[in-house]
Amino acid sequence: MNMMKKFLPVLFLTLFTSGCALFQSQDDTAQRYNEPRYNTEEPIQLKVNKINIISEFTPSFTRPNVEHLFPVSIEKTAKLWAQDRLKAADFSSEKSADVIIKDASVTEELEENPQIFYKDRVKYRATLVVVVKIIDPRNLSRAETEVQAWRELIIPADTDIAEKEKYWNGMVTKLFEEFNAKMTSNIHQYLNMYVINNELVPTYY
Repeated sequence: MNMMKKFLPVLFLTLFTSGCALFQSQDDTAQRYNEPRYNTEEPIQLKVNKINIISEFTPSFTRPNVEHLFPVSIEKTAKLWAQDRLKAADFSSEKSADVIIKDASVTEELEENPQIFYKDRVKYRATLVVVVKIIDPRNLSRAETEVQAWRELIIPADTDIAEKEKYWNGMVTKLFEEFNAKMTSNIHQYLNMYVINNELVPTYY
């Protein structure tokens, strides 16, 4: 039997695209991770006087939820994304925008391998659900768009904590790259009438 079959590749599955990625082993070194930022991108200017960032997600701190073990927080990253990417640009308006974090969880599931000489695996699933809502109190109207994103990571069960943190960090980074692209597109498409620097010209039929 080829002994290389004992080693399992890392597999990523995503809501927007699917594929696999093989992570090379690296020396175990102490590393600090920071939440990704989006302040180098041009912010989306909204026709509102205020942006409220609200989290409705409450971590349980009990398995199978393990988001509290991650070196970067999905919930905090979502808040930073809203700060970096959305700007209130009409202070004379009565309209406001709510960015609501519905879910920012990570679950862990052990997958036991029934075949001898093959390692058990652990599957992590990160879920991010965010709503951007525009509220106009004068007209008693509102408009909103929602993105539900998820990403899965499968690694050998005996992966040490330093390697796990590298994989987890990459998982969160990829999750937000896709979330950022999808939510940006949604806002320009579905909330276009509230965007000053809108990239899309809506078509009406």
